[in-house]
Amino acid sequence: MHSYQQIYEFGASAGAFEGYVYHKKRDDVDVDALANWVGNLVGAYAQLPSDVRNEFQTSCDQTLGRATRSVASLLSEDHNIVIQLKSMVKGELPDSPDDFQKRKWFAK
Repeated sequence: MHSYQQIYEFGASAGAFEGYVYHKKRDDVDVDALANWVGNLVGAYAQLPSDVRNEFQTSCDQTLGRATRSVASLLSEDHNIVIQLKSMVKGELPDSPDDFQKRKWFAK
């Protein structure tokens, strides 16, 4: 797969994941499905070259950071799914799932 397609697929999956877990209640999520989804995200993230990841890492930190905050509120900070999500966040986690302070490059 071409790297631009890999980037798109990863970003689309990460964004869809964030939207899926945003403000969910524990009874509204299938933990096995979350584990599978996050496993796929971790695998896709690992397959991207490090120089490519570096180009979008701050945006990834925001998207997956907010998702991490959502999932941690459902499961716990030390749940394996949360730990896997945190492995893809290199900067600081956003304060909450509602932390949308960073402007996107196309919203200038």
